[in-house]
Amino acid sequence: MDFLDIVAEHLPLIIAVVVGLAFLIILIVFRGVLVAVKAAVLNVLSIAASYGVVVAVFQWGWGGPALGVHGTVPIESYVPMMMFAIVFGLSMDYEIFLLSRVHEAWLRTGDPTGSVAHALEITARVITCAALIMVSVFAAFIVSDTIVVKMLGLGLAVSVLIDATVVRLLLVPALMTLLGRAAWWTPRWLDRALPHVSPEGENAGAPGGE
Repeated sequence: MDFLDIVAEHLPLIIAVVVGLAFLIILIVFRGVLVAVKAAVLNVLSIAASYGVVVAVFQWGWGGPALGVHGTVPIESYVPMMMFAIVFGLSMDYEIFLLSRVHEAWLRTGDPTGSVAHALEITARVITCAALIMVSVFAAFIVSDTIVVKMLGLGLAVSVLIDATVVRLLLVPALMTLLGRAAWWTPRWLDRALPHVSPEGENAGAPGGE
């Protein structure tokens, strides 16, 4: 119970710090306030969806017998924290990979809609294949007789599946297209204050400046 209280007390702080740092890093690298906000919110969305699936199966008993879970089972206190750490890392990996291609095309052409279409065309298969591998690995844990392993396997598999399909290949391109040029907007004072860092070493400035 003491350990549960400690985890419950510190988990919101851990999530806030990690999401805040991810927002800051994406802002520095891609120089877009809305791009950074979108990335942080959608990454949390995929993790929250996986939490919901784990609660539905293990605490509410939805489809539990089909997965070898009989009755309701309390969720181990450290499972949400481990899921968050692993899933956030994977989802940020996909996000950076996709955004790098969008940003690269945006710098070259200045066309926000065409940049998203081009990036999706060249990254969709890679992201899908990588996600299928991770989903297969995590789903294999579901056959374990250990409940905690089942929880982690189910939660991680669902999260990666949702993140790679619904979030990364549907919501991110749709939002980037709707935002258009505004996605790459950064206030001049903030742009001057932020260091210029690029994941691949190219010039990080937007076409025509901010």
